[in-house]
Amino acid sequence: MTSIRSMLERARIAHRGVGHFNISDSNQLKAIANAARETGLPVVVGLSEGEREFLPLAQVRGMIDCYRAEGLQMFLNADHTYSFDKARDAIDAGVDSIVVDGAKLSYAENVKLVSLVVIYARGSGRDVVVEGELGYIGQSSQVIDRLPEGAAVTEAMMTKPEELHRFAIETGVDAMAPAVGNVHGIVSSGQPKLSIERIKALVAESPVPLVLHGGSGSSDEEFREAVAAGIAMIHINTELRLTYRHGIERGLASMPHEAAPYKFLAPAVEDMSAYVAQKLRLFSGTSMI
Repeated sequence: MTSIRSMLERARIAHRGVGHFNISDSNQLKAIANAARETGLPVVVGLSEGEREFLPLAQVRGMIDCYRAEGLQMFLNADHTYSFDKARDAIDAGVDSIVVDGAKLSYAENVKLVSLVVIYARGSGRDVVVEGELGYIGQSSQVIDRLPEGAAVTEAMMTKPEELHRFAIETGVDAMAPAVGNVHGIVSSGQPKLSIERIKALVAESPVPLVLHGGSGSSDEEFREAVAAGIAMIHINTELRLTYRHGIERGLASMPHEAAPYKFLAPAVEDMSAYVAQKLRLFSGTSMI
């Protein structure tokens, strides 16, 4: 089976996007596996620090390995990791890739943190892809009324091409998550628009594949344009969480006296599977919609 490194590089060259979806339980993982099986497309499963406190990475590694034994192209990512110790633990738990989020640090501190993780990953004996983050993207994975004060998305706050190139070279990182008008979570008062021109400028200067975080709330057309501009992977979390919650509510409403979780949770798994399958096709350019 192909590695996540070669998959990202192929996506970068072909201008096709890979879908990355966060989970915090096995029902979400089952839904993502169903979508991967239906579409025949690769998918990356992510857990943030908070999510993996609830569902340990070692357990998810075992479940993904079972799905991979079926022939599904599924990969495990340690999403948004803020310290070397947490990064070391994630790599030791068997992740295929890791996001080292030093975006709130100074440039020098960010470089130092990511460089340490790159060194540790290279010495792990496995091919672990390390992704760095540069520029403001925020940390919410909820629906918010508006962006926090002082967090307006502006050109000045977006990642600069020359700085991204320098960061990638100095750290030896394998992928980069830039700020291009994207924010984590969904802004109900109006989702910021992606800057396709900034993506193009970054792609032209980047020696590594680029990853779009904060995909929830963006339109399908924006995703098409971002992938065409060179984005190799897109992260979704908030929208999948909302799909899960609404599916559970639908299941409970339609079965008010049902006590078996596998029955009242079934609508949620079905809804999530359909959502992920649609996004996988969209990102890969095989969407029929």
